Amino acid sequence: MARAVSGLRLWPRPRAAEARKADPPERHALALPLRLLATACAFVFMVAFAVVLARLTLHPSPASEALTHTNMRPGSSLRAYLDQPALRDAVKQIGGNILLGVPFGVLVPVVAPRTRGVLRVLLLTAVVMLLVEFAQGALVTGRAFDVDDVILNTSGALIGYLLLGRRMSRSVHARKARD
Repeated sequence: MARAVSGLRLWPRPRAAEARKADPPERHALALPLRLLATACAFVFMVAFAVVLARLTLHPSPASEALTHTNMRPGSSLRAYLDQPALRDAVKQIGGNILLGVPFGVLVPVVAPRTRGVLRVLLLTAVVMLLVEFAQGALVTGRAFDVDDVILNTSGALIGYLLLGRRMSRSVHARKARD
């Protein structure tokens, strides 16, 4: 039997695990003006990133035309990067491609809350990067399609999402508590 004192229930006390299941922690969304401001800032950063991405990846490189080749086998370019005598070049290629994906993992869930979730962010990043790689291979002189670039960019998006994107998206677009 529970005994009540001043509206407080003293006994029996629910176990900690039962209490957590019964009352999940509430997440409060930011006020509407702050949410709009955060979303607008993320959108501006996403547009700026798209411009940078286009300049980096869709810029012709006629001097490299003889050196480029299409890579459809995952891992082939990675092995070639790692087999280079200069570690600096491998780090530049691999690290650069990973860094190109990080903004997707951070900004996409803030700009479009329906894309929140690891699989959705990864799928959207992979599709966008595939389109960039197809455009490189088909339209840009001295550039070629490379599946390893898509893999590295998508890995970067995963890192960005896990480190910052998920948290930012939850703070800007918190889900309403269920009754």
